[in-house]
Amino acid sequence: MTVTPLVKATKSHLIFERAKLVTPGGVNSPVRACAAVGAEPIFMEKADGQYLFDVDGNRYIDYIGSWGPMILGHRHPRVLEAIEDALQHGTSFGAPNRAEVDLAELICQMMPSIEMVRMVNSGTEACMSAIRLARAFTKKTLVVKFDGCYHGHADSFLVKAGSGMATLGISSSPGVPEALTKLTISVPYNDEKALQAVFKEHGGDIACVIIEPIVGNAGLILPEDGYLAKVRELCTGSGALLIIDEVMTGFRVAPGGAQDLYKVKPDLTCLGKIIGGGLPVGAYGGRKEIMEHIAPSGSVYQAGTLSGNPLAMQAGIAQLRTLQQSNAYEILKRNTDMLAEGLRAIAVKNIVPMQVVDVCGMIGFFFTKAKVKNLADAQTSDTEFFGKVWRSLASKGIYWPPSQFESAFISAVHTKTDIEQTLEALEESIKS
Repeated sequence: MTVTPLVKATKSHLIFERAKLVTPGGVNSPVRACAAVGAEPIFMEKADGQYLFDVDGNRYIDYIGSWGPMILGHRHPRVLEAIEDALQHGTSFGAPNRAEVDLAELICQMMPSIEMVRMVNSGTEACMSAIRLARAFTKKTLVVKFDGCYHGHADSFLVKAGSGMATLGISSSPGVPEALTKLTISVPYNDEKALQAVFKEHGGDIACVIIEPIVGNAGLILPEDGYLAKVRELCTGSGALLIIDEVMTGFRVAPGGAQDLYKVKPDLTCLGKIIGGGLPVGAYGGRKEIMEHIAPSGSVYQAGTLSGNPLAMQAGIAQLRTLQQSNAYEILKRNTDMLAEGLRAIAVKNIVPMQVVDVCGMIGFFFTKAKVKNLADAQTSDTEFFGKVWRSLASKGIYWPPSQFESAFISAVHTKTDIEQTLEALEESIKS
């Protein structure tokens, strides 16, 4: 696919030319490169509410929201106030601070499956630490994951992964030892029989199953009715731990996350995004008897200088308390429904093979005739057509995730007018 700047000789293009000289691919995360949609990356300068502004002064209605945490929009006053207050006392201590405890208590209150929680710095770190803990607790070695689910870039997870791996068409990464990949089994999402077969053959050696309860890294894919309950049942029967990766869905799709929405109780949960209000953060937590194996209570080692950073903790507290005290989820659901219904109507009106998938605060569409239940279904999508639509949307001021294999995120500050403009731009893009 030819990669070109959306508008030649822009400031964004010139910055990208500089970036390529000092940064691999000119970006610090692969999907940002926009190569999958046949474009150069758009360099942003600022954000406010539901909007992004690039270095050339163009405004975009933002459907990335920093990949999820901006559920209240960019620069929410309560979040900014919390950061500014924390900033007055320093940026990092390398020592305990009260905000760590306040946020931990809030998380445990809002997500009851978590009895104890450990703060880290990213979703990757949370998932990596959770499987180490699961292996130590169960004294088993195998990890089961699902095709298209992305749990960060730790070695154990880069087997049939989603997100940038799916976008780039990579099923595993060079640099990951073969011995490690043999300890990870990846099965199709939403396929009970495949998972049952794995447990029948390897059940005695499986330390944990890690799953995105709602897949957000292969496009948006929802679990079939009863599927998560079956995963829970198989884990319980074999003594494996169930780890639910709620880095994207935690406190977004429901106040208690996807586990609350689908009524499934994990042994461990991985969190990120929203609990930092947009600052770098992650966390993993679960049953007390498991979490007490983490050092210094136990012998499973995990540490981090910036874990529990006071700025991120205060921002997260402000964000979660605002979500608790407002009607944000009601607005979020209404916005999502409006956009999803509009997309489906456009597909029918224009006779376009398009599958629209949505859940509160998240939405995606696939240009394919088949219902999308797993990664293989998602990969039947017309990615070239998606790229054309994406470039057209960007030219009309709509910033959609630059990959067929990513979920879009809606905020509680998107307006009816924003959504109407988005639908109008999408229909024009499809027609053209």
